[in-house]
Amino acid sequence: MKIAGYILLLIVVTLTSCKTNLVYINVINPAPVTISNATKNVGIVSRTTPSPDNKTLNTIHQNVNGESLKLIQDATAEAIRGLNDALTQNKRFDIIKPITDVQLTTPVTGTFPSPLSWTEVEKICKDHGVDVLFVMEVFDTELKVVPINAPNKIDNITDVINTVANAQVNITTTVKTGWRIYDPQKKYIIDEHPLADNLTIVANASTVINTTEALLGRKEAIKQDANKLGHVYADRIIPYWIKVTRDYYVKGNYDFKVATRKARTGNWSGAGELWLKQTESRKRKIAGRACYNMAILGEINGDLDTAISWAQKAYENYNNKLALQYVNILKNRRKINQRVDYQLGN
Repeated sequence: MKIAGYILLLIVVTLTSCKTNLVYINVINPAPVTISNATKNVGIVSRTTPSPDNKTLNTIHQNVNGESLKLIQDATAEAIRGLNDALTQNKRFDIIKPITDVQLTTPVTGTFPSPLSWTEVEKICKDHGVDVLFVMEVFDTELKVVPINAPNKIDNITDVINTVANAQVNITTTVKTGWRIYDPQKKYIIDEHPLADNLTIVANASTVINTTEALLGRKEAIKQDANKLGHVYADRIIPYWIKVTRDYYVKGNYDFKVATRKARTGNWSGAGELWLKQTESRKRKIAGRACYNMAILGEINGDLDTAISWAQKAYENYNNKLALQYVNILKNRRKINQRVDYQLGN
C-alpha cells in the first residue's frame, strides 16, 4: 500500500470471550467523490453573484432574508477560502488557484443554475492553467425571526428593527452553499452537492440599536459559517479515517498467553514472533489460530497481501472458521486501499 503516513492506532480491549480479544485498527476509507489521479491543478471560482436580468426578484429575496450583494460576495469569498485552505492542507493537488478575474452570475439566488457550458469551462481552465474547475454555484441565507415575548408579527429584518421594542427574539439563519466540480477533458460534472448549516442569534431588542448590533453580528457569523462549509465540502474529495475491529486469538498454549501480554502493551512484533513459531505446531487448532493471528499482524503492519496469504492458510490448511470471513474482509480492504491510492494520486 502506498498511502503516505499510514499510521495505525491500536487499542486492545479484553472481552469476556475465552479465546479471543478485540483490537481496534484505524484504516483509511475513500472519499465520496473520486477525481482522477492525473488531475494536479485545480481552480476555484464563484458563480453566486445575482444576475441583473432578475434584479427585482433577487432584490425581494435579499430584503426578506437580510442579505446584500456585499454579504453574498464576502461570504462566498470566505467559503472559497475555506475550501482552498482545506485542499492546500491535504496536499492532494500541486496547484490550487482561486480565480477572481472571471465574473460569473446566477439567474436566481438560492438554487442551482443550469450547468456552465463546456466551452466556458474549457476557456476558464485553459486561461488559468488548471485541469478541473470547482465552482461555488449557490450561496443563500434563509431568515426566521421568532419573537419570544413580542406580540407583533415579524416577517423579516425590517420588521425586527422598526416594530420590535422591549422584546427578545431568536434570529435563526440557514446558510446554504452549493458546489459543482467540472472536468473539461471528459466533459463530465464530477460532483454536484448542496450544504446547509443553521445559526441562531438571540437579540435583546429593547432598543433598535441593540437589534441592529445583533444583526451585524449575524453577518459576521454567516461569513464564518461559510468558511466552515468550504472546509466541509473539501471532505468530499479527501479520504478519511475510520475505526474497525478485529478478533485475534489469545488462548491455545503458553506462547499464546505470552503473546497476548505483548500485544496488550503494543509489542506486536514480539507477539508475532511467538505466533509465527506456533504456525508450525503439530496441533492443527493451534497452528490454525497462529496463522490467523499472523494475518491480523499483517493488516496491522499495512501488508494486506501477506495478511491474505496467512488467512487463506488458516482456513485452507486448518479449517479455521474465522479465517474464511477474514479473507473476504482483507480482499475488500485491498480494493478500498487501491481506490484511496488513486484518489491520493499515488
